[in-house]
Amino acid sequence: MKKSQIAPKLDQMARKVTDGPLRNKERTKTSVITALGNLLKKDGFAGLSISRVADEAKVDRRIIYDYFGGLDGVVKEYLNRNDYWKISAEDIDDIVDANKTDAGRTLAFSVLENQFDSLITNEEMRRIITWGLSEKLPMLKELDLKRENIGEQILSGVIENHSELSEKNLRAMYAVLMGGVYYLTLHAKMLENPFCGIDLNKKSGQKEIKEALKQIIDMAYDRTTTL
Repeated sequence: MKKSQIAPKLDQMARKVTDGPLRNKERTKTSVITALGNLLKKDGFAGLSISRVADEAKVDRRIIYDYFGGLDGVVKEYLNRNDYWKISAEDIDDIVDANKTDAGRTLAFSVLENQFDSLITNEEMRRIITWGLSEKLPMLKELDLKRENIGEQILSGVIENHSELSEKNLRAMYAVLMGGVYYLTLHAKMLENPFCGIDLNKKSGQKEIKEALKQIIDMAYDRTTTL
């Protein structure tokens, strides 16, 4: 077969990969989810409807029912795609096994650092947290409980055999640290002011907070330190 005959066949194969029905469906779903995000940025959840999402995405509203089952399905997919918490139930056993030796000390800082970086750099993630605190919606509550349940399973799994830590309430310490990360990142990006003299909109300020998180985690796990 001549090269001139092979080239068109390769071109046809490439088009099949990029333009098949599955790929087109995914593109359409992404377009709908992006449209929903645009509307949420403008108006929040007020007045959100399938018609508005369909108009923004320039698709027939029936597509939304076919691909997502309705408006709730689009919102749920948007939240899951943009949430900072990327750990799934399938990851739990591997994470627990990998972090048992130090009772989750390394994992604790890693999760906090990732949470901090995600929220300080990603506006959509900050909006999800803000909506969760201001909107009483079942989907937002469900997403929060998903994070909570997975986090509790991991925490229980990594510290259950470390009796030397039993006198320290690690759950409460994590709660204070995670709550602090939520507030500091939202404060920095919404008010754009320093907090306790630290400007989190500067790399130097972000570094200070991360170092403090590491120091507190180390003190929590230090057997000679009483907090």
